[in-house]
Amino acid sequence: MVFRLGEDNIEDIYEEDVDGNELIPILGGNDVEKTIELNDGDWLGVLPLKNMVLFPGVLLNVTVTRPLSQRMVVTAYNHDKLLAVLCQKKRDIKEPKDTDLYTLGTAARVIRALQMPDNSLMIILEGIDRVEVDEFSVTKQNMIKARVHVKNEVFPSRGDKEFLAVVSTIKEQGLRVVQQGESQSLDAAMTLRSISNPPTLVNYICVNFGIQIAEKQKLLATNTIAERALRLLEILNKEVQMLEMKAEIQSKTKEEIDKDQREYYLHHQLETIQKELGDTGQEVIKEMTKRAKTKHWPESVSHTFEQELKKLQRTPTHSPDYTIQQNFLDTLLNLPWNEYTDDNYDIKHAQQVLDNDHYGMDKVKERIVEYLAVQRQLHMAAAEDSKKKKTDTKRIKSPILCLYGPPGVGKTSLGKSVAEALGRKYARISLGGLHDEAEIRGHRKTYIGAMPGRIIENIMKVKSSNPVFVLDEIDKIGADYKGDPTSALLEVLDPEQNATFHDNYLDIDYDLSKVLFIATANTLETIPRPLLDRMELIEMTGYSIEEKEEIAKRHLIPKVLENHGLTSKQIKFNKEVIDHLIDDYTRESGVRSLERQIASVCRKIVTHIALDEPYNISVTPKDLIDYLGQAKYTRDAYETNKYIGVVTGLAWTQVGGEILFIETSLSPAKQPTLTMTGNLGDVMKESATIALGYIKAHADQFGISKKDIDTHAVHIHVPEGAIPKDGPSAGITMTTALVSAFTKRRVRPRIAMTGEMTLRGKVLPIGGVKEKILAAKRAGITDLVLCENNRKDVAEIPEVYLKGLTFHYVRDIQEVIDFALM
Repeated sequence: MVFRLGEDNIEDIYEEDVDGNELIPILGGNDVEKTIELNDGDWLGVLPLKNMVLFPGVLLNVTVTRPLSQRMVVTAYNHDKLLAVLCQKKRDIKEPKDTDLYTLGTAARVIRALQMPDNSLMIILEGIDRVEVDEFSVTKQNMIKARVHVKNEVFPSRGDKEFLAVVSTIKEQGLRVVQQGESQSLDAAMTLRSISNPPTLVNYICVNFGIQIAEKQKLLATNTIAERALRLLEILNKEVQMLEMKAEIQSKTKEEIDKDQREYYLHHQLETIQKELGDTGQEVIKEMTKRAKTKHWPESVSHTFEQELKKLQRTPTHSPDYTIQQNFLDTLLNLPWNEYTDDNYDIKHAQQVLDNDHYGMDKVKERIVEYLAVQRQLHMAAAEDSKKKKTDTKRIKSPILCLYGPPGVGKTSLGKSVAEALGRKYARISLGGLHDEAEIRGHRKTYIGAMPGRIIENIMKVKSSNPVFVLDEIDKIGADYKGDPTSALLEVLDPEQNATFHDNYLDIDYDLSKVLFIATANTLETIPRPLLDRMELIEMTGYSIEEKEEIAKRHLIPKVLENHGLTSKQIKFNKEVIDHLIDDYTRESGVRSLERQIASVCRKIVTHIALDEPYNISVTPKDLIDYLGQAKYTRDAYETNKYIGVVTGLAWTQVGGEILFIETSLSPAKQPTLTMTGNLGDVMKESATIALGYIKAHADQFGISKKDIDTHAVHIHVPEGAIPKDGPSAGITMTTALVSAFTKRRVRPRIAMTGEMTLRGKVLPIGGVKEKILAAKRAGITDLVLCENNRKDVAEIPEVYLKGLTFHYVRDIQEVIDFALM
């Protein structure tokens, strides 16, 4: 069916088409000024719209393509009738029914129609009033019509300032949406500026802006223009915010693109300028080449350097790979390839340095001196072979030492003294808490932020390939998903492998065989067995009281005075005060707490000086109470021998030797029992069981009635029950205490004993002899009972520590009983 359009105000003309169908009207334009009445109950033809909602007072261009809708428009137009313009609920319905339409719409008149070449009909609608459908009906021609009632809008009063302010804001926000949006045309901005009627402006924006259909229907359903304006302003504000966010994102993206383009342009210009100046990174290349000529590196390293240098030359200077490549080459150049410090093989000088820095530790210092002597001999032999031009000279290897012992005994500081004695550079890393294998072997240089391992890094810092390298806290290394650092250390600490140590960052073998590695640890239990097997273990026990006194006089007091700006004329510590500091205020193997206590006293003195207050230059024991408070620790002293069944024993602890009392009591009982108290460990409990079993088996030998054994309960107690006690050296002490209790014989005065006993009564040797002897001497003991096999241990102790003590060496428990009991 075809519509032919004529001029305005021309009468309808009908003519027959070639198919014999009905004549169709030729349309023009209607009189815009003509008024068409609308009353409640009127029947209007329905014009369904897919995605548009018409508001009163607004003109709307509509393209009509459905034949039924075109016929409805033609009928309404020709007879000056109004149309009920309703929006579809779903836009994808091609032939909507009455149930597919919203019931609220706008009555409109067709003020202009235009036939398009594609047979569609372009019309202009003018919204008249809001209408609500009361009833739908379908004509014989299947056109939908509706009975409607008018829903008049409530307009604000003239001069309503609040409404005018809202409309003004709507206009501003609408213009911003038009300016920032992509779908709105510039004509819309001009139209917005030209509309002066506030209600019309509100309805115009509701019709023409990209608002959801459901939201437009809600706006149309609003009865008052003021409420509709507020709701519209809220929608526009959200739309503006969304558009601003989009614009900001686009701006950032554009800035990043512009920045990249700018950097590319600048780099390109820079390269051009450098070419004109003859400088394309050549200065860096020349400097590296010059430095490379001074290196004494192996041929393989030289070849690698040349290859990597060529790669650097081919890499653009603005490329990220350029910096990575340059850093790698700088690392190769900074490493001291075959660069060594000359060792000082003066043995006497080494002994003097070690004695000055450390008091005691004779075994450790002896081992260091032995190492120096061997190195000196090997060096002399190598020099002799070099003169004879021998090519099979042996490579001088450094030992791997591990100093283990309690904290504060000078393990780390000893490494620094060794470096000074040898005249070597000193390097140190702390391995405590290390759990990443890359910390030892380094990262591969292909990774971002890659760097060498800490071994190579410290070698680079000290600029020597034969430093004294202290690996502190080797017993506290961890392991997780990043690898096991102890496994990486196997190569570092193996003299047969570390000549070709492989760092992941270098990817070249580096010779660590000349490095003197000294590891430190507090315990060997947490160090893996393969790692222990590669190290020479040297135990560093705690200091004796006498050694602590000397260390305090020679090292600690001068050091603390210097740190506090004091001189020996302003404060003095005598032997008595130092003894009180050691006995009453510290309980440790080393001297760290002692140094802190001396520092506390010095701070008090400095405060007195600052306040111009009088004080004793020679510190007294009473001053210690004022400065440090009451004594924190007390040591056991020998008690009288008037008690039967009480024997003094000796024990070793990490903070030195201690005396302890083994107390035994008997009580009548129907059956013999053995009770042990005092927080004893399994070994001490076994010693007590062996002692009682031996006495039962040899009761006649000790003059003990079997009846007494069978009718008494035995209770063995070691005082200070809160402190755990264990060890194998209390066997003869417990046996002596039991025999004393059963025979009612007291123990000889001022006697102490230590030693383990077998079920046959044989006395076995024990350890910690030096510490136990010093503890006995401090407690006022005069006679010591030891195993015969411990005689050699006593012979190694300086005579000054043995003065005032008498030693009784035994092989059998009977000898102990005969001497100890009165």
